[in-house]
This record gives sequence, C-alpha cells and structure tokens, in this order.
Amino acid sequence: MAAAGTNGADPTVSGGTHESVSVGRKRSHAESLLPIKPMKEHVLPITPPLKKPEEEVEEEVEEEELDDEDEERKLKRQRVRTREYFAELEKKMTICKPAPFDYDEEAIREREACNYSQKITLEMARAGKAPRAVRVYADGIYDLFHQGHARQLMQAKNLFPNVYLIVGVNSDAMTHERKGRTVMTEDERYEAVRHCRYVDEVITACPWTLDDEFLEKHKIDFVAHDDIPYTTGSATDVYAHIKARGMFVSTERTEGVSTSDVVSRIVKDYDVYVRRNLARGYSAKELNVSYINEKKYRLQNKIDDLKKKGKEMFEDIEGKRTDLIMKWEEKSREFIDAFLMLFGRDGRLTQYLTEKKDSVMMALSPPSSPKAGSQSSEDCSSPPAKTSRFDFSGRAGASLVDDDYSDDDDEEPESH
Repeated sequence: MAAAGTNGADPTVSGGTHESVSVGRKRSHAESLLPIKPMKEHVLPITPPLKKPEEEVEEEVEEEELDDEDEERKLKRQRVRTREYFAELEKKMTICKPAPFDYDEEAIREREACNYSQKITLEMARAGKAPRAVRVYADGIYDLFHQGHARQLMQAKNLFPNVYLIVGVNSDAMTHERKGRTVMTEDERYEAVRHCRYVDEVITACPWTLDDEFLEKHKIDFVAHDDIPYTTGSATDVYAHIKARGMFVSTERTEGVSTSDVVSRIVKDYDVYVRRNLARGYSAKELNVSYINEKKYRLQNKIDDLKKKGKEMFEDIEGKRTDLIMKWEEKSREFIDAFLMLFGRDGRLTQYLTEKKDSVMMALSPPSSPKAGSQSSEDCSSPPAKTSRFDFSGRAGASLVDDDYSDDDDEEPESH
C-alpha cells in the first residue's frame, strides 16, 4: 500500500479519473491513507427543441401549399404556351404547303381529334368561347379561280377567332348537269382551291345540297355562303334547312367580278384573243379557226405591229423634240452667221460674183469676129463710119457743087 501511496496511484481510480492532485503537489502520508473518490464527468444536459406555435406551423404549411400551387400554375401556363406555339407553327406550316383533301391522313387525324359532341353555338363562336376549333364549311364551283373566290374564303376563315375552314368543290358531272359547262376541269379546280392560303381542307365532288349525314360525317359546325337565295332553277333555296338550324353564316359577294364576267370578256374580244394565241405559236387547228380566218388574223397582227412601231417612233420623236429645240436654240446663232457670211451683202457669194462679173459678161455677149486686111485692132473693134456723098466739110474752099463726074466717085474713100 505504501508503494502505492508514495507513487500517488490508487488502484480504485480508472484511467478516466482526474489526477490533478498528484500533479500539483506531493500528497502527505495522512492524505495518502484517505481513499480518493472518483470525479463524475460533467455532462451537459440536452435541451429539447422549442415547439413552434400552431399559427406559425399553419402559416408554413400554407406557404408550402401556395408554392406548390404556383408551380402547378407555372406548369399549366408553360403547357398552354407550348400548345399555342405548336398551333401557330402548324398554321404557318399550312401556308407553306397545299391544304389536304378530306381523305388524306392529316385531314382524317384532325377530324377524329374533334369532339363533335361539344356543340358550339353562334354566340359562343363569336365570343371566342368555343372549347375547340370551329369547323366552318364553304362550297362552290370555283371555275377560273379569281379574287372574288379568294375574298369569300378569307371572310369564311375570319368569321370566328379559331376557324378550321373546310371547302367543298363540285365535280364536273354535277356542275354540267346543274349549272353548265366549265372552263377548267374538276382536277384543276381542286388544285386551285387547295393552294389558297385560307383553306385548311378540301372536299372533292361535294354534294349540291347538304344533308345531315354529310354535316355529321365531316363534323361541320357552320356553313358560310352569301345571303342571296341559291335556287339554281328551283324555287327552294339549297341552304334553307341550314338557315333553319341556325348553322348558316353569311359572307359578302365581290361586286363586278365573277366567272361569268370573265367568260363574257373573252367572248366579247374573241378576235383579239385568237390573234393573241396565234402570235404566241398556237395553230389554227388548236384554236378551231378556219384557214381564211387564220390568214386574216395574221394579217391584222402584222398591221398592228406596224402601227405599234410607228407609234413608238412618234413617241420617240416626241421625246426628243425638246432636246432638238434646245439644240436648235444653241446652234441657231451659228447657222444665221454662216448664212449671212455666205449670202449677205458682203458675203462670199457676192464677192465671188463681183470678181467674176467681167468673165460672166464676156460669156454672155462675145465680140464680133475681126475682118481680113490691114485694118488695125482699133478698126476691128468698131465698124467704119459712113460718109455722105455730099460731104462738104472735107473740102476747103471747094464749090458747093462738085461738077466733076469722073469715075473717081465710084472709088472708095481712103482710110485715114
């Protein structure tokens, strides 16, 4: 025990006890005899978390619910934007390609996706509250497709905010039976309509009168046409039962243009269009023109070409007239000076005539030919002077009467 005491170690104390006493000072003999009580470890008490008031817990729950609702709303808005984006993209794509026929896969898919059990009233469609796209139907012959047809389809497309426009085109057999001959074939008319930008679907060989079976088959909500009764020889309007069901929506006609008007223009100027096509290389057989009429039309074409060239020449001259007048004003002074220099009083022509006057006069009146003998040049220039038989001036102091009747009188007088 002493050894244990002197070393300050107590076998009753574990390795985890406090030994600070032996470190600070040496224990006395009395203290070593006393047992050392082990020191208790100091453990901090763990306090439980504070409980939040119920109001704060409820607020946090509400905030979490609001956050969840906001996330749901954001997702819904994002889905709506995505649908709108793809719908707009699909509309743009329809402009870049022709509309499908009713038997094409695209049109069938669109028709099957339509919930026709959701009936759309006219008030709902006009207010833009329709739960789906409004399927509007318009029909016609559409021969010689012109701006009046396009304007009618544009009105039908814009009747309501969200319209899926279906256009029916009558066949050749139906049209020739009910209305008359067409210029374009049915295939040409189908293609003309399906390439209009307002059309979403084309129904070929559509019926002349619409029945309930046709309306339900194509899930048609409204029918668009002008408000004028369409009888075609009968007293009944073909759209009467559609109007009675409240499915008819009227469009406006384009005044001054129709297929009949276009045909009338061609018939009125028949000769002009025949000559036009002959000039463009069509044969008389293709145009159903006789041989004599062909020659007549070709002659008229040549005459018209000459007239056209003459008109163009006169127009060209008319255009250059102003330039000519301006140039004449610039050059007129030079022309006048040149004219005076040539034809004026002191002009070159006057000087030339003055210089050549003598030559001209000699040329106009040449001198007489000279006589042979001893006559001088002066005598040759003028004839000799005649002397009177009774010349008294040459005889000085002679008598008034010369009594000498000799033969000398017959001699010629001497020349001086």
